[in-house]
Amino acid sequence: MLGYALRRLVSLGVSLVVASLVVFLTLEVVPGDPAAYMLGINAQPDTLVALREELGLDRSRLSRYLSWVGGMLQGDFGISYTYRTPVSGMIADRLQVSLPLALYALTLSTLIAFPAGIWAARRRGSPVDAGIMGLTQLGVAIPNFWFAMLMVLVFAINLRWFSAGGFAGWETGLGAGLKSLTLPAIALALPQASILTRVMRSALLDTLSEDYIRTARAKGLTRAQALWRHALRNALIPVLTIIGLQFSFLLAGAIIIENVFFLPGLGRLVFQAIAARDLIVVESVVMLLVFAVVMVNFVVDLAYSAVDPRLRGRR
Repeated sequence: MLGYALRRLVSLGVSLVVASLVVFLTLEVVPGDPAAYMLGINAQPDTLVALREELGLDRSRLSRYLSWVGGMLQGDFGISYTYRTPVSGMIADRLQVSLPLALYALTLSTLIAFPAGIWAARRRGSPVDAGIMGLTQLGVAIPNFWFAMLMVLVFAINLRWFSAGGFAGWETGLGAGLKSLTLPAIALALPQASILTRVMRSALLDTLSEDYIRTARAKGLTRAQALWRHALRNALIPVLTIIGLQFSFLLAGAIIIENVFFLPGLGRLVFQAIAARDLIVVESVVMLLVFAVVMVNFVVDLAYSAVDPRLRGRR
């Protein structure tokens, strides 16, 4: 197990190095000068030169890349070009919203998908199965931003159970903070729950057709007993893959939902930084999200080996 984890850590390190190069070079070739953008079209040449020197834009790309990577390794993401504040502080403030929102949505998605997928697999071909598959098809088809606006209309404007947007802040209490995130989390969770339900059902049906399940049934186990004792654990591998991908998506891809509910999360921060040509913020946030995706994949790989020990020797 230790050797397997070390191999995955080496792969993780290589992925991060390659990703940092891609992120840095991609943003470097984007047209436009952040200093000129900040000062406007009427900026004086000497003022522009002074600002570029202050921001470090006059240095070579290699020097700026090494400085950026070295700073990140020490927890220093640099200074925002636009707000003139440490990027690490900006990211920490936004993570207090985006990370709980992603975990909340993923929890809801998993709590919905697991029983729905298992129930559909147990009742394959029945009206229950058809109904669940129909609902999941609807959940996949409906855009989450449209569903979010519909929930605002129903639960915030008409029923007044929740606020239409904004974040109360964790200093007001855990309940108030979670209440602010409930509608956004549901809007994010339902499409992901639909996908996860279909994957769970398909994985279980494939597993239930294996020879060892037929052997277990021949020894006297009922279909339900064979599912719970043998099939479920072996069906978890593709499900874990989807859960890992969904967490990465929920953390990095909630830009539209955060804008619908006016949440001060990472998505809005990236959107505002792109509009302001604040490249150091964009680079740092994207790199942080890449790190989160790679780490989630690492944890999922370890979960694979815990679910099925046979995989440890294959990777």
